[in-house]
Amino acid sequence: MKFVWAMIFTVFLSLCAARHADAGAEDGQGYFTAMASYIDDDDLAQVDDGVTGGQFGFGRAFHPLWNVEGYLMFASPDGSPGQDQTGLGADMQFVFDRSSRFTPYLFVGAGYLTIDVEGSGDEDGLMLAAGAGFLADIFGSSNVALRGEYRQRGYDLFDDDFRDNMFSLGLQFPFGTASAAVVDSDGDGVPDSSDRCPGTPPGTEVDEFGCEPDSDGDGVRDADDRCPDTPAGVRVNADGCPPDRDGDGVHDDADRCPNTPRGATVGADGCELDEDSDGVVDRLDRCPGTPRNTQVDVRGCEIKEEIELPGVNFETNSDRLVAGTESELDVAAATLEKNPGIRVEVAGHTDSDGAAEYNEGLSLRRATTVRDYLIAKGIAESRLSVRGYGELQPIADNSTREGKSQNRRVVLRVVER
Repeated sequence: MKFVWAMIFTVFLSLCAARHADAGAEDGQGYFTAMASYIDDDDLAQVDDGVTGGQFGFGRAFHPLWNVEGYLMFASPDGSPGQDQTGLGADMQFVFDRSSRFTPYLFVGAGYLTIDVEGSGDEDGLMLAAGAGFLADIFGSSNVALRGEYRQRGYDLFDDDFRDNMFSLGLQFPFGTASAAVVDSDGDGVPDSSDRCPGTPPGTEVDEFGCEPDSDGDGVRDADDRCPDTPAGVRVNADGCPPDRDGDGVHDDADRCPNTPRGATVGADGCELDEDSDGVVDRLDRCPGTPRNTQVDVRGCEIKEEIELPGVNFETNSDRLVAGTESELDVAAATLEKNPGIRVEVAGHTDSDGAAEYNEGLSLRRATTVRDYLIAKGIAESRLSVRGYGELQPIADNSTREGKSQNRRVVLRVVER
Protein backbone atom coordinates (compact mmCIF):
# COMPACT_ATOMS: atom_id res chain seq x y z
CA MET A 1 0.00 0.00 0.00
CA LYS A 2 2.90 2.27 0.80
CA PHE A 3 4.18 1.86 -2.75
CA VAL A 4 0.78 2.69 -4.30
CA TRP A 5 0.55 5.97 -2.40
CA ALA A 6 4.09 6.83 -3.41
CA MET A 7 3.27 6.31 -7.10
CA ILE A 8 0.11 8.45 -6.83
CA PHE A 9 2.14 11.24 -5.26
CA THR A 10 4.78 10.87 -7.97
CA VAL A 11 2.27 11.17 -10.81
CA PHE A 12 0.81 14.28 -9.19
CA LEU A 13 4.24 15.94 -9.03
CA SER A 14 4.95 14.90 -12.62
CA LEU A 15 1.77 16.47 -13.95
CA CYS A 16 2.62 19.71 -12.15
CA ALA A 17 6.05 19.67 -13.76
CA ALA A 18 4.55 19.04 -17.20
CA ARG A 19 2.51 22.22 -16.97
CA HIS A 20 5.79 24.19 -16.94
CA ALA A 21 7.67 22.06 -19.44
CA ASP A 22 9.19 23.86 -22.42
CA ALA A 23 10.02 20.86 -24.57
CA GLY A 24 11.50 17.37 -24.45
CA ALA A 25 14.76 16.85 -22.58
CA GLU A 26 16.81 18.91 -24.97
CA ASP A 27 20.38 19.95 -24.43
CA GLY A 28 20.48 22.26 -21.42
CA GLN A 29 17.16 21.15 -19.89
CA GLY A 30 16.46 19.26 -16.69
CA TYR A 31 13.91 16.49 -16.36
CA PHE A 32 11.98 14.49 -13.76
CA THR A 33 11.11 10.86 -14.23
CA ALA A 34 8.83 8.40 -12.37
CA MET A 35 8.74 4.71 -13.21
CA ALA A 36 7.23 1.54 -11.78
CA SER A 37 9.56 -1.46 -11.75
CA TYR A 38 9.18 -5.18 -12.22
CA ILE A 39 12.02 -6.67 -10.18
CA ASP A 40 13.44 -10.11 -10.86
CA ASP A 41 15.33 -10.51 -7.61
CA ASP A 42 18.27 -12.81 -7.28
CA ASP A 43 17.18 -16.29 -6.13
CA LEU A 44 19.39 -15.91 -3.06
CA ALA A 45 17.07 -13.15 -1.79
CA GLN A 46 14.19 -15.64 -1.45
CA VAL A 47 11.52 -13.03 -2.27
CA ASP A 48 8.78 -12.98 -4.88
CA ASP A 49 9.34 -11.34 -8.27
CA GLY A 50 6.85 -8.75 -9.47
CA VAL A 51 5.98 -5.08 -9.71
CA THR A 52 7.13 -4.40 -6.22
CA GLY A 53 8.79 -1.01 -6.51
CA GLY A 54 9.80 1.88 -8.67
CA GLN A 55 12.17 4.81 -8.96
CA PHE A 56 12.14 8.60 -9.13
CA GLY A 57 14.88 10.52 -10.87
CA PHE A 58 16.06 14.02 -11.57
CA GLY A 59 18.45 14.55 -14.45
CA ARG A 60 20.00 17.11 -16.72
CA ALA A 61 20.86 17.00 -20.43
CA PHE A 62 24.24 18.71 -20.27
CA HIS A 63 25.38 17.76 -23.78
CA PRO A 64 23.66 16.85 -27.04
CA LEU A 65 24.49 13.17 -26.30
CA TRP A 66 24.88 12.93 -22.54
CA ASN A 67 22.61 13.07 -19.47
CA VAL A 68 23.49 12.81 -15.81
CA GLU A 69 20.73 11.53 -13.52
CA GLY A 70 20.31 11.03 -9.79
CA TYR A 71 17.62 8.62 -8.60
CA LEU A 72 15.81 7.12 -5.62
CA MET A 73 14.65 3.54 -5.99
CA PHE A 74 12.52 1.50 -3.60
CA ALA A 75 10.83 -1.90 -3.46
CA SER A 76 8.93 -4.05 -0.97
CA PRO A 77 8.96 -7.62 -2.32
CA ASP A 78 6.99 -10.32 -0.49
CA GLY A 79 8.84 -13.28 0.89
CA SER A 80 9.69 -15.27 3.96
CA PRO A 81 10.73 -12.96 5.42
CA GLY A 82 9.74 -9.82 3.43
CA GLN A 83 12.08 -6.96 2.57
CA ASP A 84 12.12 -3.19 2.17
CA GLN A 85 14.76 -2.00 -0.34
CA THR A 86 15.86 1.63 -0.67
CA GLY A 87 18.60 2.83 -3.03
CA LEU A 88 20.19 6.17 -3.92
CA GLY A 89 22.42 6.47 -6.95
CA ALA A 90 23.52 8.31 -10.06
CA ASP A 91 23.77 7.26 -13.71
CA MET A 92 25.59 8.59 -16.71
CA GLN A 93 23.45 8.14 -19.84
CA PHE A 94 24.40 8.17 -23.51
CA VAL A 95 21.40 9.27 -25.63
CA PHE A 96 21.66 8.34 -29.29
CA ASP A 97 19.37 11.00 -30.82
CA ARG A 98 17.43 13.20 -28.45
CA SER A 99 15.94 15.19 -31.36
CA SER A 100 14.10 12.09 -32.62
CA ARG A 101 10.66 11.03 -31.36
CA PHE A 102 12.19 7.69 -30.37
CA THR A 103 15.70 7.16 -29.14
CA PRO A 104 17.52 4.41 -27.24
CA TYR A 105 20.03 5.15 -24.53
CA LEU A 106 22.71 3.29 -22.56
CA PHE A 107 23.83 3.93 -19.00
CA VAL A 108 26.17 2.95 -16.22
CA GLY A 109 25.93 4.04 -12.62
CA ALA A 110 26.68 3.48 -8.95
CA GLY A 111 24.82 4.03 -5.71
CA TYR A 112 24.12 2.92 -2.17
CA LEU A 113 21.51 0.27 -1.35
CA THR A 114 19.87 -0.48 2.02
CA ILE A 115 17.86 -3.71 2.58
CA ASP A 116 15.70 -4.07 5.69
CA VAL A 117 14.83 -7.75 6.22
CA GLU A 118 11.69 -8.24 8.26
CA GLY A 119 12.64 -9.37 11.77
CA SER A 120 16.40 -9.47 11.02
CA GLY A 121 17.46 -5.76 10.79
CA ASP A 122 19.04 -4.07 7.80
CA GLU A 123 22.31 -4.08 5.86
CA ASP A 124 23.65 -1.64 3.32
CA GLY A 125 26.48 -1.28 0.83
CA LEU A 126 27.70 -0.24 -2.60
CA MET A 127 25.46 -0.89 -5.60
CA LEU A 128 26.63 -0.92 -9.26
CA ALA A 129 24.30 -0.83 -12.27
CA ALA A 130 24.28 -0.88 -16.07
CA GLY A 131 21.61 -1.19 -18.69
CA ALA A 132 19.70 0.25 -21.61
CA GLY A 133 16.44 2.00 -22.22
CA PHE A 134 14.36 4.07 -24.61
CA LEU A 135 12.50 7.39 -24.75
CA ALA A 136 9.43 7.72 -26.95
CA ASP A 137 7.43 10.89 -27.57
CA ILE A 138 3.92 9.44 -27.72
CA PHE A 139 2.05 12.48 -26.47
CA GLY A 140 2.61 14.83 -29.40
CA SER A 141 3.07 18.48 -28.56
CA SER A 142 3.34 17.93 -24.79
CA ASN A 143 6.84 16.42 -25.27
CA VAL A 144 6.33 14.16 -22.27
CA ALA A 145 8.26 10.96 -23.03
CA LEU A 146 7.35 7.39 -22.34
CA ARG A 147 10.41 5.83 -20.79
CA GLY A 148 11.28 2.14 -20.60
CA GLU A 149 14.42 0.71 -19.08
CA TYR A 150 16.26 -2.51 -18.29
CA ARG A 151 18.70 -2.31 -15.39
CA GLN A 152 20.92 -4.95 -13.86
CA ARG A 153 22.12 -4.03 -10.43
CA GLY A 154 24.74 -5.84 -8.41
CA TYR A 155 25.53 -5.62 -4.72
CA ASP A 156 27.31 -7.64 -2.03
CA LEU A 157 25.23 -7.91 1.16
CA PHE A 158 24.59 -10.61 3.75
CA ASP A 159 27.86 -12.23 2.71
CA ASP A 160 26.46 -12.96 -0.75
CA ASP A 161 26.83 -11.47 -4.23
CA PHE A 162 23.41 -10.50 -5.62
CA ARG A 163 22.34 -9.72 -9.19
CA ASP A 164 18.84 -8.33 -9.78
CA ASN A 165 17.12 -7.60 -13.10
CA MET A 166 14.79 -4.60 -13.12
CA PHE A 167 12.33 -3.73 -15.86
CA SER A 168 10.88 -0.23 -15.44
CA LEU A 169 8.25 1.77 -17.31
CA GLY A 170 7.10 5.29 -16.67
CA LEU A 171 7.14 8.90 -17.84
CA GLN A 172 9.79 11.56 -18.22
CA PHE A 173 8.97 15.28 -17.95
CA PRO A 174 11.39 17.99 -19.12
CA PHE A 175 11.61 21.40 -17.48
CA GLY A 176 13.74 24.52 -17.81
CA THR A 177 15.11 26.25 -20.89
CA ALA A 178 17.05 24.33 -23.50
CA SER A 179 20.40 25.55 -24.73
CA ALA A 180 20.12 27.54 -27.91
CA ALA A 181 20.37 25.23 -30.87
CA VAL A 182 23.41 25.75 -33.04
CA VAL A 183 22.06 26.43 -36.54
CA ASP A 184 24.36 26.43 -39.54
CA SER A 185 22.05 26.81 -42.52
CA ASP A 186 24.74 26.76 -45.20
CA GLY A 187 26.78 23.98 -43.57
CA ASP A 188 30.06 25.89 -43.63
CA GLY A 189 30.91 25.18 -40.00
CA VAL A 190 30.07 28.70 -38.78
CA PRO A 191 26.81 29.10 -36.81
CA ASP A 192 24.23 31.40 -38.37
CA SER A 193 24.54 33.72 -35.37
CA SER A 194 28.17 34.43 -36.31
CA ASP A 195 27.92 33.95 -40.08
CA ARG A 196 28.47 37.23 -41.94
CA CYS A 197 28.07 35.48 -45.30
CA PRO A 198 25.02 33.19 -45.09
CA GLY A 199 24.26 31.07 -48.12
CA THR A 200 27.87 30.11 -48.90
CA PRO A 201 27.88 27.30 -51.53
CA PRO A 202 28.49 23.80 -50.09
CA GLY A 203 32.14 22.81 -49.85
CA THR A 204 33.42 26.37 -50.03
CA GLU A 205 36.37 27.25 -47.80
CA VAL A 206 35.42 30.02 -45.35
CA ASP A 207 37.06 32.05 -42.60
CA GLU A 208 35.93 32.36 -38.98
CA PHE A 209 33.14 34.72 -40.06
CA GLY A 210 31.68 32.26 -42.57
CA CYS A 211 32.93 34.24 -45.55
CA GLU A 212 35.18 33.12 -48.36
CA PRO A 213 38.78 34.25 -47.70
CA ASP A 214 39.80 37.74 -48.81
CA SER A 215 43.51 37.84 -48.02
CA ASP A 216 44.11 41.46 -49.01
CA GLY A 217 40.88 42.74 -47.46
CA ASP A 218 39.70 44.54 -50.59
CA GLY A 219 36.19 43.10 -50.47
CA VAL A 220 36.73 40.62 -53.32
CA ARG A 221 37.06 36.95 -52.33
CA ASP A 222 40.36 35.27 -53.19
CA ALA A 223 38.66 32.91 -55.66
CA ASP A 224 37.66 35.90 -57.83
CA ASP A 225 40.55 38.25 -57.02
CA ARG A 226 42.85 38.79 -60.00
CA CYS A 227 45.03 41.10 -57.90
CA PRO A 228 45.33 39.20 -54.58
CA ASP A 229 47.97 41.49 -53.05
CA THR A 230 46.28 44.87 -53.40
CA PRO A 231 47.61 47.30 -50.74
CA ALA A 232 45.23 48.10 -47.90
CA GLY A 233 42.86 50.99 -48.54
CA VAL A 234 43.20 50.96 -52.34
CA ARG A 235 39.87 51.10 -54.19
CA VAL A 236 39.33 48.08 -56.46
CA ASN A 237 36.93 46.94 -59.15
CA ALA A 238 34.91 43.71 -59.33
CA ASP A 239 38.06 41.74 -60.22
CA GLY A 240 39.81 42.89 -57.06
CA CYS A 241 42.19 45.12 -59.02
CA PRO A 242 42.63 48.88 -58.75
CA PRO A 243 40.92 50.61 -61.71
CA ASP A 244 42.93 51.10 -64.90
CA ARG A 245 40.75 53.33 -67.02
CA ASP A 246 43.14 53.65 -69.94
CA GLY A 247 43.96 49.93 -69.97
CA ASP A 248 47.73 50.43 -70.05
CA GLY A 249 48.41 47.94 -67.26
CA VAL A 250 49.20 50.62 -64.66
CA HIS A 251 46.53 51.11 -62.01
CA ASP A 252 45.00 54.56 -61.77
CA ASP A 253 46.39 55.14 -58.28
CA ALA A 254 49.96 54.90 -59.70
CA ASP A 255 49.26 56.20 -63.22
CA ARG A 256 50.77 59.64 -63.86
CA CYS A 257 49.29 59.60 -67.36
CA PRO A 258 45.75 58.20 -66.84
CA ASN A 259 44.54 58.87 -70.40
CA THR A 260 47.17 57.06 -72.44
CA PRO A 261 45.82 55.92 -75.85
CA ARG A 262 44.89 52.26 -76.07
CA GLY A 263 47.78 50.04 -77.15
CA ALA A 264 50.50 52.55 -76.31
CA THR A 265 53.67 51.25 -74.67
CA VAL A 266 54.10 52.79 -71.23
CA GLY A 267 56.59 52.76 -68.36
CA ALA A 268 56.01 51.94 -64.72
CA ASP A 269 54.45 55.37 -64.19
CA GLY A 270 51.80 54.76 -66.87
CA CYS A 271 53.27 57.32 -69.26
CA GLU A 272 54.37 56.65 -72.82
CA LEU A 273 58.07 56.13 -73.33
CA ASP A 274 60.28 59.02 -74.45
CA GLU A 275 63.71 57.49 -74.97
CA ASP A 276 65.48 60.74 -75.96
CA SER A 277 63.66 62.79 -73.27
CA ASP A 278 62.75 65.53 -75.68
CA GLY A 279 59.17 65.78 -74.43
CA VAL A 280 57.74 63.96 -77.45
CA VAL A 281 56.72 60.34 -76.82
CA ASP A 282 58.32 57.68 -78.97
CA ARG A 283 55.01 56.91 -80.65
CA LEU A 284 54.89 60.45 -82.11
CA ASP A 285 58.61 61.20 -82.38
CA ARG A 286 59.67 61.55 -86.02
CA CYS A 287 63.24 62.25 -85.00
CA PRO A 288 64.18 59.70 -82.31
CA GLY A 289 67.61 60.00 -80.71
CA THR A 290 67.64 63.81 -80.53
CA PRO A 291 70.55 64.97 -78.31
CA ARG A 292 69.68 65.99 -74.76
CA ASN A 293 68.50 69.60 -74.18
CA THR A 294 67.80 70.17 -77.87
CA GLN A 295 64.76 72.32 -78.62
CA VAL A 296 62.34 70.29 -80.74
CA ASP A 297 58.99 70.82 -82.35
CA VAL A 298 55.90 68.81 -81.52
CA ARG A 299 57.11 66.11 -83.91
CA GLY A 300 60.32 65.64 -81.92
CA CYS A 301 62.60 67.21 -84.51
CA GLU A 302 65.19 69.89 -83.79
CA ILE A 303 64.10 73.52 -84.24
CA LYS A 304 66.74 75.17 -86.43
CA GLU A 305 66.84 78.76 -87.68
CA GLU A 306 63.49 78.51 -89.42
CA ILE A 307 60.30 76.64 -88.72
CA GLU A 308 58.97 75.75 -92.10
CA LEU A 309 55.25 75.62 -92.80
CA PRO A 310 54.95 73.14 -95.69
CA GLY A 311 51.45 72.90 -97.09
CA VAL A 312 50.40 76.39 -95.94
CA ASN A 313 49.06 77.85 -99.20
CA PHE A 314 47.03 80.89 -100.20
CA GLU A 315 44.57 81.57 -102.95
CA THR A 316 46.11 83.20 -106.08
CA ASN A 317 46.99 86.89 -105.51
CA SER A 318 45.23 86.69 -102.12
CA ASP A 319 46.06 86.50 -98.41
CA ARG A 320 43.22 83.99 -97.82
CA LEU A 321 44.37 80.52 -96.74
CA VAL A 322 43.49 77.60 -98.98
CA ALA A 323 41.02 75.36 -97.17
CA GLY A 324 42.71 72.45 -95.41
CA THR A 325 46.02 74.18 -94.72
CA GLU A 326 45.13 75.13 -91.12
CA SER A 327 46.38 71.80 -89.71
CA GLU A 328 50.00 72.77 -90.43
CA LEU A 329 49.51 76.06 -88.64
CA ASP A 330 48.07 74.15 -85.66
CA VAL A 331 51.33 72.17 -85.51
CA ALA A 332 53.30 75.41 -85.54
CA ALA A 333 51.18 76.86 -82.73
CA ALA A 334 51.74 73.69 -80.68
CA THR A 335 55.49 73.92 -81.26
CA LEU A 336 55.58 77.53 -80.04
CA GLU A 337 53.47 76.59 -77.03
CA LYS A 338 55.89 73.73 -76.24
CA ASN A 339 58.84 76.18 -76.41
CA PRO A 340 57.62 79.33 -74.67
CA GLY A 341 61.05 81.04 -74.82
CA ILE A 342 61.14 81.23 -78.60
CA ARG A 343 60.29 84.45 -80.46
CA VAL A 344 59.85 84.33 -84.21
CA GLU A 345 59.54 86.56 -87.22
CA VAL A 346 56.66 85.56 -89.49
CA ALA A 347 58.30 86.04 -92.85
CA GLY A 348 56.31 86.12 -96.12
CA HIS A 349 57.86 85.41 -99.56
CA THR A 350 56.63 85.34 -103.19
CA ASP A 351 57.92 84.32 -106.59
CA SER A 352 59.12 86.85 -109.13
CA ASP A 353 55.94 87.13 -111.17
CA GLY A 354 54.45 90.64 -111.10
CA ALA A 355 55.76 93.94 -109.84
CA ALA A 356 58.24 93.81 -106.95
CA GLU A 357 56.30 96.40 -104.91
CA TYR A 358 53.06 94.43 -105.27
CA ASN A 359 54.83 91.19 -104.29
CA GLU A 360 56.24 92.79 -101.16
CA GLY A 361 52.77 93.94 -100.05
CA LEU A 362 51.22 90.56 -100.85
CA SER A 363 53.90 88.71 -98.82
CA LEU A 364 53.34 91.04 -95.84
CA ARG A 365 49.58 90.45 -95.92
CA ARG A 366 50.08 86.70 -96.09
CA ALA A 367 52.54 86.80 -93.15
CA THR A 368 50.00 88.85 -91.21
CA THR A 369 47.32 86.23 -91.86
CA VAL A 370 49.60 83.55 -90.36
CA ARG A 371 50.46 85.71 -87.37
CA ASP A 372 46.78 86.40 -86.65
CA TYR A 373 46.00 82.66 -86.82
CA LEU A 374 48.75 81.87 -84.31
CA ILE A 375 47.48 84.59 -81.96
CA ALA A 376 43.99 83.10 -82.21
CA LYS A 377 45.52 79.79 -81.09
CA GLY A 378 46.86 81.35 -77.92
CA ILE A 379 50.37 82.48 -78.90
CA ALA A 380 51.24 85.86 -77.35
CA GLU A 381 51.47 88.67 -79.91
CA SER A 382 54.70 89.84 -78.27
CA ARG A 383 56.40 86.67 -79.47
CA LEU A 384 55.48 87.31 -83.11
CA SER A 385 56.80 89.94 -85.50
CA VAL A 386 55.82 90.23 -89.19
CA ARG A 387 57.74 91.07 -92.35
CA GLY A 388 57.09 90.74 -96.06
CA TYR A 389 60.16 90.06 -98.22
CA GLY A 390 58.37 89.77 -101.56
CA GLU A 391 60.62 88.19 -104.20
CA LEU A 392 63.95 89.21 -102.58
CA GLN A 393 64.90 85.86 -100.93
CA PRO A 394 64.16 83.05 -103.40
CA ILE A 395 65.16 79.51 -102.43
CA ALA A 396 64.63 78.02 -105.90
CA ASP A 397 64.80 78.97 -109.60
CA ASN A 398 61.97 81.36 -110.52
CA SER A 399 62.27 80.30 -114.16
CA THR A 400 60.55 76.98 -113.47
CA ARG A 401 57.09 76.20 -112.24
CA GLU A 402 58.40 74.05 -109.43
CA GLY A 403 60.87 76.73 -108.35
CA LYS A 404 58.17 79.41 -108.23
CA SER A 405 55.98 77.13 -106.06
CA GLN A 406 58.82 76.76 -103.55
CA ASN A 407 59.48 80.50 -103.43
CA ARG A 408 55.83 81.25 -102.51
CA ARG A 409 56.04 80.52 -98.79
CA VAL A 410 55.65 81.77 -95.21
CA VAL A 411 58.17 80.65 -92.58
CA LEU A 412 58.77 81.31 -88.87
CA ARG A 413 62.31 82.65 -88.51
CA VAL A 414 63.66 82.18 -84.99
CA VAL A 415 64.95 85.50 -83.62
CA GLU A 416 65.24 84.56 -79.93
CA ARG A 417 65.42 81.31 -77.97
